[in-house]
Amino acid sequence: MISSIGLGMPPHDITQIQIKHLVKEIFKNRGSKWIDRILPVFDHALIDKRQFVVEADWFQNTHTFQEKNDLYQQLAVKHSLAAIDDCLTNAFFLKNAVPYKAIDMIIFTSSTGIAAPSLETFIMSERPFKENVARMPLWGLGCAGGAAGLSRAFDWVKAHPDKNVLLVCCELCSLTFQKEDLQKSNLVGTALFGDGIGAALVMGDRSKYLMYSKHTKPKITYTDSATMKNSQRVMGWDITNRGLEVIFSKSIPALVGSFWKKHIDQFFQTINTDQTAIHSFISHPGGKKVLEAMEDAVQAPRDKLRYSYEVLRNHGNMSSATVLYVLRQWMLAGVHEKQLSILSALGPGFSSELLLLEWVES
Repeated sequence: MISSIGLGMPPHDITQIQIKHLVKEIFKNRGSKWIDRILPVFDHALIDKRQFVVEADWFQNTHTFQEKNDLYQQLAVKHSLAAIDDCLTNAFFLKNAVPYKAIDMIIFTSSTGIAAPSLETFIMSERPFKENVARMPLWGLGCAGGAAGLSRAFDWVKAHPDKNVLLVCCELCSLTFQKEDLQKSNLVGTALFGDGIGAALVMGDRSKYLMYSKHTKPKITYTDSATMKNSQRVMGWDITNRGLEVIFSKSIPALVGSFWKKHIDQFFQTINTDQTAIHSFISHPGGKKVLEAMEDAVQAPRDKLRYSYEVLRNHGNMSSATVLYVLRQWMLAGVHEKQLSILSALGPGFSSELLLLEWVES
C-alpha cells in the first residue's frame, strides 16, 4: 500500500511568461527570426508556472558540468530530505509519524545528476535510518523513474510483506540547462521541464505500521513494463563536455498512439477489464500533446486525467517525480474504496511503465 507521499518544493516559483522572456533574452544574439520561430512552444505547453532550485539569473551565465553537478548533489540531498520528512510525518496521510528506523529499503531515482556513492547514502547519514537499510539507486529511467520505482518497491514488499520501502524521486532539471545548445529539443525541454522532488512510503501487507495510515489509499496489485527496441534516440541524454543535453523526439505523441496503446491494450487484457472500469488514470504528464494522445489511446474523458493536467499546469514536467505529484493529488482528493486506477509513465528506452492500483480502506 502507498501510505504517504511528501514533497520537497523548490523555492523559486517562476511563471511561464517570465521563462519565455528569459529565454528570449538569453538567445537574443541568435536573431529575431530564430527566436520568433521557437517561442510559441512556451505558449502552447499548457504550463502556467514551474519551480526551480536556482534563481532566474542563474540561467544567464555559463556553468561547467562540474559546477552543475556539484550543485545537483548539494541541492538534491537538501530537497530530498525535505520530501522524506514530509512523507513520514504528513498528518493528512498518517495518524502517527512513521519513524526513520521503520524503513527497510530506500529506492532513489534520478536522472539529472551523477553521484557515486549514490545520494541515498548521504541522506541516510542525515537522518536516523538503520545501518542495514537495503539500497536501490535507479539512474537513467528519466520520466518513467517514479512509476518504475513504485513497481520495484511493490516487488520487494511482495517478497518481504512485513517491510517498508521509501521511494525518493529527485529531479533538478533546471541544472541541466544548456545555454549553448540551439537544437529544438533543448528549447522544447526548456519550455516543459521544472524541478521536482517527491517521496513515497510503500508498506507491505504485514507491516506493523499499516495501522498508522488513514483515509483510502492506493494498493499496487499488478505492474507491467515494456521497452521498444532500437528507440534510444526518442528521449534521454547526450552526455557531453558541457553536461547533459536533452534528447526529445517529436515522435513521442505518435508513439503514444502506437507503442503505448499496444502496451495498455495488452495490460487491459491481462487484468481482464477496460477503461470504463478505471476510475482514474494517474499519468505522468510528459506534455500537453502526450496527455492528449493518452486520452485518445484509451478513449477516456479528460476528467479521468484531471490531476495530470493540473500538475502540468502548476509544475511542468518534473521527470520521475511528476507522477508522485499527480498521485498525491488523487490521494488528497480521496477515492472511494474498491475503485481502480492505472498509474503510467513513459521514459527513455523508449519505455512504458503501468501499475494497477486498487483503493482500499486503511
